Amino acid sequence: MTVIQTVSETIHRFELTAAGQTILVGVSGGPDSLCLLHVLQRLAPELNITLHVAHLNHGLRGADADADAAFVADTARAWGLPVTIERADVASMAAQPGISTEEAARNARYDFLSRLAAQLGATAVAVGHNADDQAETVLMHFLRGSGLAGLRGMLPASPLPSGPGVSGSLTLIRPLLFTPRADILAYCDENDLQPRFDRSNEDVTFFRNRLRHELLPLLETYNPQIRRILGATASVAAADHDLLHDHTVAAFAALAQSTTSGAVIFDLAGWQALPLALQRSLLREAVHRLRGGLRDIGFVHVEQAVWTLATGNAGARMTLPAGLEAVLGYTRFAIGEAGIELPVAGAPQLLIEPVRLHDEATLSAALPGWRVETGLLTPTELPAGWQNNADPWQAVFDADALGNNLALRGRRAGDRFQPLGMDGNSKLLAEYFTNVRLPAAARDRWPLLVNAADQILWVCGLRVDERARVTDRTSRVLHIWLQRAQG
Repeated sequence: MTVIQTVSETIHRFELTAAGQTILVGVSGGPDSLCLLHVLQRLAPELNITLHVAHLNHGLRGADADADAAFVADTARAWGLPVTIERADVASMAAQPGISTEEAARNARYDFLSRLAAQLGATAVAVGHNADDQAETVLMHFLRGSGLAGLRGMLPASPLPSGPGVSGSLTLIRPLLFTPRADILAYCDENDLQPRFDRSNEDVTFFRNRLRHELLPLLETYNPQIRRILGATASVAAADHDLLHDHTVAAFAALAQSTTSGAVIFDLAGWQALPLALQRSLLREAVHRLRGGLRDIGFVHVEQAVWTLATGNAGARMTLPAGLEAVLGYTRFAIGEAGIELPVAGAPQLLIEPVRLHDEATLSAALPGWRVETGLLTPTELPAGWQNNADPWQAVFDADALGNNLALRGRRAGDRFQPLGMDGNSKLLAEYFTNVRLPAAARDRWPLLVNAADQILWVCGLRVDERARVTDRTSRVLHIWLQRAQG
């Protein structure tokens, strides 16, 4: 196929343009972007699109950069196309800590395109990435370490990467993505196009240039079709990635929930039952939703988290990039800001303590969402089967064994009690909480019923103390009921 036919097929296959659309064409003046502009101008009537040429002078190559800008402006005017030329001080931007020249140039370029698109009502930016660029990108990602997302290389259409001043509503389209560089150069010759050549593209101190001029030619001695094969690999990886992403979104909806505090909580058993590929993908999806991207999260971070979540104990923590942390519970795990704790839905949490059991006004504030009811009974008033009470928030006690001045408080270091059914043996409260798998985040403020001697008589909702149990000798029974408040 000819270059025009290949580009036309790519545009239609991937629906890169829409009738009536204004498209910015990023033109550097080199062979790729000049060929792209020429082809799009010829296809514009058929596609019913309007073109606007955009060029940013990065101010990094002195007179050569100025000459490139003048060339683009002259070419656009000669072809009857509107053009916008802008200059950026990339060197000053790159002088800021932590920003490379390449990153600064990219940010400046995307900011320029985003602002210009907003002025013109354009919704897409066409750029000249070609099939050889795709092969280089896939190989570069492979060498640096990548999963399916990276092995896809560049997509025919993708959102303009977010950055300073970039709205994120623009789409980058790559109509030349399946056109080899050799065909582009031949097209320029056949149509008497005289592109500019950036001499910095020959500088092999840059990783991509070294890969382009040294590694790929070497690989071609092993397989002359290496560029085509790398491009095909990208297409296969893209399709597989789309399938995995669809499954990931479905699994996320089934197993995860986002909280108002900016965390993502997963059902642990459900996550552990997934295939490894989906486990990894769900973790990356959580980070993406929390941070808007996956920058700095690599294979080692994901694998460490997968291993800990599969084999670790409750309370285990994993540090993730971008200020995130994962914490493992008994039945759930969460990913969120560093220091995150697993919330305990519906659990009573004592906000004021100690609080007298019969101080109704203070109790209401101390246990938000709950109320405490008490009643005095005789043993004969106990319902049949009271020993097998199915409601853990109700308990009965020997009122005389309890004593007066009952109160609720939270746990303290060294707390012990005598769990009912353990023949009066004492147990550390901390060990008991661990044994019953009470989430760590709920333990400090879990309500404990104590007497005037500060003895724990009921770990509310969990276990009565042996010393306060109802026996055959009990004459008065105190019934205590913690209820979730209605409305």
